[in-house]
Amino acid sequence: MLRTVNRVLLGLAGLVLVCVSGGVLAAGAGLDVPSWWPWKGPSDVLLSTADRQRWRDESWWWPVVIAVLAVLVLLALWLLCAQLRRSRLTEVLVDSGDGDGARVRGRALEDAVEAEAQSLEGVSRARIRLTGRRGEPTARVRLLLEPYASPAATLHRLTSQAVAHARESAGLTSLPTEARLAAAKHEASKVT
Repeated sequence: MLRTVNRVLLGLAGLVLVCVSGGVLAAGAGLDVPSWWPWKGPSDVLLSTADRQRWRDESWWWPVVIAVLAVLVLLALWLLCAQLRRSRLTEVLVDSGDGDGARVRGRALEDAVEAEAQSLEGVSRARIRLTGRRGEPTARVRLLLEPYASPAATLHRLTSQAVAHARESAGLTSLPTEARLAAAKHEASKVT
């Protein structure tokens, strides 16, 4: 959901910036602009002298301007941090026993755990995502269960088999796991 909202907001912001900058460039180049456009030519200004001096004597004006700009800067920084944050772990450090260690691609470990989780009895589909740090990964598991599957038994098999095998094969002391279970929809059986 956050990814979709992020893309829509970035797309809208980009569209607005392209339209406004195109209009300003057209007005600055002396091209014809629509009658409603606020800037008519290269000598036009954004704020007139009267507009700039209208709020100068009000005591609340500058604190409000500074607060709004500070909020905008914080929102821009939050958006930048959200863009730079990696949601998926690219590699996992594995203790190879010789003191050097090894690196395993996070996607390869995810695929292995996903295949084993999907082979469990009662699991229709499995999705695994590794997050966290390279030396201390965490797993997010989504299982789609068959209608006859017992959630408690499936969860026990997941932790004792798939997650335990991943933890042991990567040489990790622990692999915290968050599991989300959902039931597959099925049609009611007809009795004749």
